[in-house]
Amino acid sequence: MVSLLDRVILKAYWRLLPIIFLSYIIAYVDRNNVSLAKLKMVDDLPSFRYRTESIFAYGQVAFFIGYLLLEIPGTLLVEKWSARKWICRIMITWGILASLTAIVKQPWHFYLLRFLLGLAEAGFFPGVIVYLTHWFPRKARARALSLFLIATPIAQFVSPKISYYILRMGTVENGIYYRTLFKLKGWQWMYIAWGVPSVILGIIVLFFLTDRPKDAAWLSREEREVLETELSIELERQQSIGGHLTVLQALRQIKVLLLAIAYFFIVTGNYGVELFLPTILRDWYHLNDSLLTWLLMIPPLGSLFGMLIVGFSSDRTKERRFHAAIPILIGAIGLGLTLIRHQPLITIIILFTITSIGTKAYLPAFWSLPSLFLSESAAAGSIGFINSIGNLGGGVGPTILGVIKDRTGSFFLGILSLSISMAITAVIIMALRFDRRYQTSTPKNTQQLSTPDIDHRLIEKTTEIKELTQF
Repeated sequence: MVSLLDRVILKAYWRLLPIIFLSYIIAYVDRNNVSLAKLKMVDDLPSFRYRTESIFAYGQVAFFIGYLLLEIPGTLLVEKWSARKWICRIMITWGILASLTAIVKQPWHFYLLRFLLGLAEAGFFPGVIVYLTHWFPRKARARALSLFLIATPIAQFVSPKISYYILRMGTVENGIYYRTLFKLKGWQWMYIAWGVPSVILGIIVLFFLTDRPKDAAWLSREEREVLETELSIELERQQSIGGHLTVLQALRQIKVLLLAIAYFFIVTGNYGVELFLPTILRDWYHLNDSLLTWLLMIPPLGSLFGMLIVGFSSDRTKERRFHAAIPILIGAIGLGLTLIRHQPLITIIILFTITSIGTKAYLPAFWSLPSLFLSESAAAGSIGFINSIGNLGGGVGPTILGVIKDRTGSFFLGILSLSISMAITAVIIMALRFDRRYQTSTPKNTQQLSTPDIDHRLIEKTTEIKELTQF
């Protein structure tokens, strides 16, 4: 028999996750479509032809510097103010700025817009992670995270072929001229075409997202109470075990620092591969754009299934650490094996698919780790800190590949560095230890509650706990 709590959680899944799922798809495409656009931008912008790979790598650095500056404040605003309003603001501003990339003429234009795009997007990802803790108890959180995070491989799967048809606008291919509008080239239209939906979704978020269960008119009174009670009991239990930490105290915790370092090294590998994978495949196998964009759709499929399997397995077993570390280690090995020379194209695609699994499948389990020992603002600030420090790797990884490629003419040393970086993350996560008392989502005597009458007993219990903690 399905309990009332489980029915409410399912209802929240269907109401909230589709909106933030679509938002994250557009966000991810807006951030990473430069990997395909760069293949055409260098043909139209003479100033980009000198040190091409370095220019785009430095643009990625500029993005994540801006991202770092507002990441923690943005995450705290989700916790203290309103997820709905803050995510709406983020999506509208980043959609406008992503579209403005179409007017880039000089490298400094590109650097400036990437920096501003980083400022605009700051707080979205960790903000959603915190937002999900407002709605989903720990037993359902990794699954909610996995359903949200699969937006990244789906974005990577759907965007290459769509972007390919947009990129052809205003170009000649096999003797055929593909028409365009307003004399804009395909890469310009690609930035605009992916930026506009972000603005539209931002408006939808404002009207359809709900900040907390108590604000949900689409839930009945009994449904709101049972969900709020479950979340309150989890919070009280966690504080009774680990105590209440302020944001600054949480940021000084060694586990928070180690998670930030671990995330830095895996993001270094992830963005280095993602931003340069089209260039690597073209450089190694001299592929045309049509075949290249078909092949780019394969690795995300592996990461999609990997994320779902890891997320559901992590929830079922209540284990987080090894569910995060093992996929990363497998991905690091897969990336290292791509350096074996003269392999068939299909083998390289399989290895990059394994790499993609490693750089994505760990995410649901990894982002469940901070909530094992932190709560409320401490968790929000720490998640923002981990994400902002970690995402600096999003600038470092592409820079390693881009600069080394420009100076040596080869991707070998860059890919080797990224493989080692991913392995370091796996080692750090496996070395972490968490109190097993945090693994249980609720006390035993509350696990079987399913009726409103029994749910009111939970409310009374929570009220008693709160009264006692006031003295």
